Amino acid sequence: MLDLTYETPKPKVIAGAKQDWELVIGMEIHAQVASRAKLFSGASTEFGQEPNSNVAFVDAAMPGMLPVINDFCVEQAVRTGLGLKAQINLFSAFDRKNYFYPDLPQGYQISQLYHPIVGEGEVLVELSPGIARLVRIERIHLEQDAGKSIHDMDPTMSFVDLNRTGVALMEIVSRPDIRGPEEAAAYVLKLRQILRYLGTCDGNMQNGNLRADVNVSVCRPGQYEKYQASQDFSHLGTRCEIKNMNSTRFIQAAIDYEARRQIAILEDGGTIIQETRLYDPDKGETRSMRSKEEAHDYRYFPCPDLLPLEIEQTWIDDIAAAMPELPDTKKARFVTDYGMTDYDAGVLTAEVENAAFFETVARGRDGKIAANWVINELFGRLNKEGLGIADTPVSAAQLGGMLDLLASGEISGKMAKGLFEILWTEGGDPAEQAAKHGMKQVTDTGAIEAAVDEVIAANPGQVEKAMANPKLAGWFVGQVLKATGGKANPATVNQLVAQKLGL
Repeated sequence: MLDLTYETPKPKVIAGAKQDWELVIGMEIHAQVASRAKLFSGASTEFGQEPNSNVAFVDAAMPGMLPVINDFCVEQAVRTGLGLKAQINLFSAFDRKNYFYPDLPQGYQISQLYHPIVGEGEVLVELSPGIARLVRIERIHLEQDAGKSIHDMDPTMSFVDLNRTGVALMEIVSRPDIRGPEEAAAYVLKLRQILRYLGTCDGNMQNGNLRADVNVSVCRPGQYEKYQASQDFSHLGTRCEIKNMNSTRFIQAAIDYEARRQIAILEDGGTIIQETRLYDPDKGETRSMRSKEEAHDYRYFPCPDLLPLEIEQTWIDDIAAAMPELPDTKKARFVTDYGMTDYDAGVLTAEVENAAFFETVARGRDGKIAANWVINELFGRLNKEGLGIADTPVSAAQLGGMLDLLASGEISGKMAKGLFEILWTEGGDPAEQAAKHGMKQVTDTGAIEAAVDEVIAANPGQVEKAMANPKLAGWFVGQVLKATGGKANPATVNQLVAQKLGL
């Protein structure tokens, strides 16, 4: 684990208000389970298919169709719980959450209210070096997603696409431990990173595979501490929920607006109404969607079509034994094994694919040099071109081969940059490309010595100056490199110049 001392950040205080207020935020993250089939049917979950083409009879709520649990989705939920250091419940059960919506054919959603599959866990969110927030996880439960209503295809009608109906979701419910917009965004990104490392959710927010409901309230200083002591939520103020957020930038903007809206109401003597709101990114504001429902509004009751899940501990142990290395552990290992900075390790482990790419490049090579090339040259170029690591023209094997040439002295650092450009545009084997483009560094001491002698003989005035001021010896090094077309080994040139000048 990371060998760091964490400080708890101070709560966000809203500037510009008449009084001091603190923000309190809890989040419900809906993460689509990485499964090729839905939670209760064998229908495909592939994104971007024709509307209503990924729909089985049970998804469409055809009479007599009964749900059958997808055990792989259960396994993915267990793996997620283990990754969040959470309690895995050996007994869990499904419930019906009843409400009418055009894209919910059954008239209810199969979810877990009373007996979730995963209990309490935690996420450590590093906000800056030495500053972190521990966000407690209250529960994770499995549920099926609803479909999608489409309102912009016809001026008089709405359409319904049931492709998402029945897709497995993990709802990850946090405690109200988040204290500011930036922390909320950092929490979402850290949770997304963990899920991607686990392989339980691809974290694609643009496609709606990871989205957040954000509960926001404000309270006076000291009230949060009273809540911690008593676990009485009344100390935290009335919360409003902002639904279906799929952008960390919009999450921050929505929280900031909502906090200011609530403070303005309270300071004018008004009362906050508990409700569900939507964020309008065009106007930069939240608006009321509906009054906030409680559990009794949904008339929850145990789903009669599904038996409770009873999991054996040995099965959980088998899943735990096959768990991948998680981000914090990998980051700490990179710092220790490769001698890199905490910042560089954070950059390399931010995405699981980036970390795997780097480790392939660094295997058997100098880790610091490999990190420098991956971060500065490769990532820098990818960002400039708007590409991801999956689209890189330079493979890990190619970059590693180039670093081998650099380490052996066959090419110089300057040549390596030129060779990297060639590999980016032309591809090919690094050694073959270096030879083809005449990039092989001159390592023949005799040839370099002859060049040094020639430069010294042609510049007696510079020799006198260099002998009086050894720092001027660099001029000779530059002239030798110029004379050899930059192919002479700089270290050898430096050594011979110093030797010839008696420095």
